[in-house]
Amino acid sequence: MTTGVRTLGKDWDIVPAIVPVNLNTGANTGGRVHMKNYRNCAIVIFASIGTAASDLAVDVQEADAATGGTIQDLDVVTKYYIKDALSLTSATTWSEIAQTPAASEISDAGGAGTSAEHSQVVVIEIDNTQLSDGFEWLSINVPQPGATKLGCAFYVLTGLNVQRKPQNLADPNA
Repeated sequence: MTTGVRTLGKDWDIVPAIVPVNLNTGANTGGRVHMKNYRNCAIVIFASIGTAASDLAVDVQEADAATGGTIQDLDVVTKYYIKDALSLTSATTWSEIAQTPAASEISDAGGAGTSAEHSQVVVIEIDNTQLSDGFEWLSINVPQPGATKLGCAFYVLTGLNVQRKPQNLADPNA
């Protein structure tokens, strides 16, 4: 009997960063993920259509502890990918957005002040070698956009150091 291809736990793991919320209810601090067990992390942010002045911004950070500790900006983002449209339910292609110099912030995903009026999927890729010495945890913040905009974020972790059945994967914050 064939059970299909299993890639969760072998090739990737997924961790919530920000649960679905109206991003305008306040600053949205994402959970931390411990990068010692993973080679790469794709930070995925999904945001729905909002109203004018609700442009999507993101800040990538690193920390030296699972909770508390020192938190600082991770100024390594030189490009990110975006699907940006009035409706993401139809086929939408990816666009690569470059920014110079490297920074931790994306001030208006998609640029040109259009992120407020569009649904968006934003992907920021981070390699564990980009973290500073002594910093092993990665997180994101999504600032309050200024008007109603629903959204969520999660981490897609690849390059697992130990491959296991999904139910036996290590706690990604331990």
